[in-house]
Amino acid sequence: MKQTLYTFEKLKIASFDFTCCEGCQLQLTNRESSLPDFLELLDIRTFREISDEHHQDYDIALIEGSISRSDEVERLRAIRKQAKVVIAFGTCACFGGINSLKNRFPPEVCSNEVYSGMAVETLPVRKVSDIVTVDLSIPGCPVTKEEVERIMVRLVTGSQIALPSYPVCVECKQQLNTCLFELGELCLGPITRGGCNAVCTTGKTPCLGCRGATEEINMAAFLELVRHRKFSPEECREKLGFYNAFEAFLGHET
Repeated sequence: MKQTLYTFEKLKIASFDFTCCEGCQLQLTNRESSLPDFLELLDIRTFREISDEHHQDYDIALIEGSISRSDEVERLRAIRKQAKVVIAFGTCACFGGINSLKNRFPPEVCSNEVYSGMAVETLPVRKVSDIVTVDLSIPGCPVTKEEVERIMVRLVTGSQIALPSYPVCVECKQQLNTCLFELGELCLGPITRGGCNAVCTTGKTPCLGCRGATEEINMAAFLELVRHRKFSPEECREKLGFYNAFEAFLGHET
């Protein structure tokens, strides 16, 4: 039997880090079992964790991290000008992430606390889409390796890309976990987009919503659950604001 060989053009991809820990990029490089096959799909032009080569001809740009300085704004706009597709990669890029907690304080307070009075430029933290047009967002803190690989395969083959629309609770039940609300914890699983395989709640850690709001979010029902379980509005506000992923809903939690 004659074997049919399928050929495809490798994606020219570059990965860039801004204000972040680079944990999302490391998620890809740490998946040794599938990394060789995954890299066969890609033509790595710039990716600091994978190669010391740097090229400026790329079609797809992975952007990890939030934007917190003027030089980052300029750099991001230059990347957007070059790339055909810009992907916000991880919670910091998609929503601002933990870095957004800095916005609660005057800039000079944060600089003095971290850098002991040194002059350090800092701006209010913004997500990538606040600066440039984003073509695709892959949330998660960190991203889920299997999901990223699946999305890259679909980009290569030109297939439709869609993130799960159901909440984390669906995957939590699939893992046969006891609901953390029953254990006295305030968990954002009912309103957070699934796709993480409920890794936090399976480890008995309440969901903090790093993947953002599920598409058919029922915030009113969630807030009623929170009130019924006798959690305070302050506790709820702290959870919703941790990753800045529920920014549109803050102020409605009382």
